[in-house]
Amino acid sequence: MFQEYDVIVVGGGHAGCEAAAAAANSGATTLLVTMNMQTIAQMSCNPAMGGIAKGQIVREIDALGGYSGIVSDRSTIQFRMLNKSKGPGMWSPRTQNDRMVFANVWREMLEQTDNLHFWQDMVTSLIVSRGTVTGVVTGMGQTIRGKAVILTNGTFLNGVIHVGEKQFGGGRMGEKGATGITEQLVELGFESARLKTGTPPRIDGRSLDYTKMERQEGDDEVVGFSYLPIEKLEPTKQRCCWITYTNPEVHSILETGFAQSPMYQGRIKGSGPRYCPSIEDKISRFAERDRHQLFVEPEGWNTVEIYVNGFSTSLAEDVQYRALRLVPGFENCRFFRPGYAIEYDYFPPTQLKFTLETKLVNNLYFAGQINGTTGYEEAACQGLMAGINASRRVFEKEPIVLKRSEAYIGVLIDDLINKGTDEPYRMFTSRAEYRTLLRQDNADFRLTELGYNIGLASEERYQLMLAKKEKVERIKKTLADYTIKREEANSYLTKKNSAELTENVRAIKLLLRPGISLKEMIAEIPGIKGAIAEVDDLILEQVEIQVKYDVYIEKEQELVQKMAALEHLAIPDSFNFDKLTAMSAEARQKLNKIRPATLGQASRISGVNPSDVQILMVYMGR
Repeated sequence: MFQEYDVIVVGGGHAGCEAAAAAANSGATTLLVTMNMQTIAQMSCNPAMGGIAKGQIVREIDALGGYSGIVSDRSTIQFRMLNKSKGPGMWSPRTQNDRMVFANVWREMLEQTDNLHFWQDMVTSLIVSRGTVTGVVTGMGQTIRGKAVILTNGTFLNGVIHVGEKQFGGGRMGEKGATGITEQLVELGFESARLKTGTPPRIDGRSLDYTKMERQEGDDEVVGFSYLPIEKLEPTKQRCCWITYTNPEVHSILETGFAQSPMYQGRIKGSGPRYCPSIEDKISRFAERDRHQLFVEPEGWNTVEIYVNGFSTSLAEDVQYRALRLVPGFENCRFFRPGYAIEYDYFPPTQLKFTLETKLVNNLYFAGQINGTTGYEEAACQGLMAGINASRRVFEKEPIVLKRSEAYIGVLIDDLINKGTDEPYRMFTSRAEYRTLLRQDNADFRLTELGYNIGLASEERYQLMLAKKEKVERIKKTLADYTIKREEANSYLTKKNSAELTENVRAIKLLLRPGISLKEMIAEIPGIKGAIAEVDDLILEQVEIQVKYDVYIEKEQELVQKMAALEHLAIPDSFNFDKLTAMSAEARQKLNKIRPATLGQASRISGVNPSDVQILMVYMGR
């Protein structure tokens, strides 16, 4: 019944979808096995993509030729560029999405992908022979052979759902969990642990009083994620979100449920996400605060269902209900379903190579929440890289590993493998030491050529990137060459409260002034307008960023070059770290566990200090 596939992807969430698309588009015959074909690319939690650092990841996925950016743009109901008041290294795109359209577009795109096949079933075990995975076995007893297998099981591995004192098996509300795989992997020598995540109640939007809430509109310009010329949502057609707040009365009601809380009574053993805590965790950890912000987010164009962002909880339904009815605007709210917590198995990611292939079993890859991450975007980028590397392994090609200086994706994978995680890992701009280089606006310049060379990014995408780069360089040269006469600029400078020119200056020097924008210079200074042909605002923005932040960009590039020296110093596979008695016991233990390939990697392992790296260099004869 089944052919032998090059790559088998287990799980149809965000990681699984990107993995399947990447493998298939790389030329590998690919099978996506999912327990329910109707929930492919389900937005299990909030109906949104991107956000701080996550938006950069979606842009990187798109630049490489992945699908998440396209799907997000085609299902957007509101767009916002976050952190615009800060430097461009912090700008982060975010979309509010129609949950049903998002999943439908994902499925349509997957079904139109050559080499990709589907099978609805639960994978209960792997076929492993002589340390190499060779296929999977399903719940219906089917044996499916594959040269590589990617596990993207999300929250389904031995998943347990908690609502107050109730608990029952499930990977998502209304869907059963997956069993068998954890037990087999542990028998093979893998270490597993438990994590937990949660979700808020869903509300009937017709029961809310929005006049008691603050409106949160989308941006005047919808930039979106994809670098392809996809038709974007018109700004005037965006859906509105709202903001409201809890209060001491809400907190008092919530506290009455702590006695039955699975989190406080110890029934939940797994660690929860530090940066996205439940509402009960917030009022416990931040007892001095008398209110917490809630974002009231519509789930789509044609539904009244509302997502209450900020009110994640596993308290009993009646406690959730009574507390939420004390929130302004929610006095008469009706529930569609209560919030809940879910506890699930994961495998500490120090057990992986940088390709996301496991160290213990050849050709077996892990991607997404199975590695301890949280968030659609973190899962999707891992799926993309696992799909790329699984297919390249099958075709005996060199693996693709992104550096920390090349992409947030590289930062994420490097963090997971070198530091591991004992709580759900979430990406932030602060995790990237080169964030001025890793901006959301230049992901195409950083990654599209690579995507094109490995067969993921299309010819159209590659040519668009080259054309954009040429326009940017041409305008920068024009600014460097063009001399602005003081009489044509001073009226504009006066309006901007900037010092008037006392002599003629090069346009690029004027642009370096604080508060001066290239778009305004073109509009206000006739000579500049004549020198620069009409171009897209995003091109002008790119030029302005490169000019204004040139010094900072250059400094970060120098740091990258310095660190590259350590990255090229390879540590032999057979190196015995136990003989380094001058090094701390913790450092030796971590080095033996992770087995870093280079001094650069060793320097980033949690518990390995600079002095430990110096000792290692001495022993290696450096």
